Amino acid sequence: MSEPAVALVTAAAGAGIGAAVARRLAEDGLDVVVTDAHERRSGELAAELTERHGRQFLGLPLDVTDYDAVDDVVERVVRERGRLDVLVNNAGWSSIEPVAEMSLETWRRCLDVDLNGTFHCMRCALPHMVRGGGGAIVNISSTAAWETSAEHGAAYSAAKAGVLALTRVAAAENGPHGVRVNAIAPGLIYNEFLRKIYPDSFFEGYAEKRSLVGRVGRPGDVAALVAFLASDEATYITGEVYGISGGVSPHG
Repeated sequence: MSEPAVALVTAAAGAGIGAAVARRLAEDGLDVVVTDAHERRSGELAAELTERHGRQFLGLPLDVTDYDAVDDVVERVVRERGRLDVLVNNAGWSSIEPVAEMSLETWRRCLDVDLNGTFHCMRCALPHMVRGGGGAIVNISSTAAWETSAEHGAAYSAAKAGVLALTRVAAAENGPHGVRVNAIAPGLIYNEFLRKIYPDSFFEGYAEKRSLVGRVGRPGDVAALVAFLASDEATYITGEVYGISGGVSPHG
């Protein structure tokens, strides 16, 4: 019996996309390494998965803005699990401020988490994937990368657009080595944390007036797409960006 594929998921211990991805990949039989800046919650989700599936899952604290910490985590995963097959870059941060009023701290923090953090994880994981004969990377971007809108803030939109370019170039560089790199651009995927970022008016009437399917997105919607892109069913897919917005923000 072959060993399960090993997947590392960032920002995986909250109430949103990352935790849904970790749970879905675990259900699909992958050996998921849960990483998050919140150490306690990382351990709790790993323990939950261990109890549910009857096999040991690893939970580790990780600040994706710290390159050395990312390198240490990736090295530990490869040392203890023997390989790294799937990387899901989900870590993100945002604060909505107009460009003319935006603090340098907000600009730098957003790019550091959303774009630099994605680069750090890819930079550390790719050599292991190449040596191992292949792998799959899924980067979580956002429809904010292409929308003409002030809803998300310029720093977040710029960082998420950068993730798309990073995805495409990395796909071109690593396709010959068997590594596929794709991105997912969610629209509104609801969780309570978003209430801290967006005003109530952002959510009012969204399902009824904007969504073409009559509801807002759920973390499980994104997790299902991640699971597909990470699977052997997607071996001819790389360098792509998949929008998932209920038709609110289509992108061709």
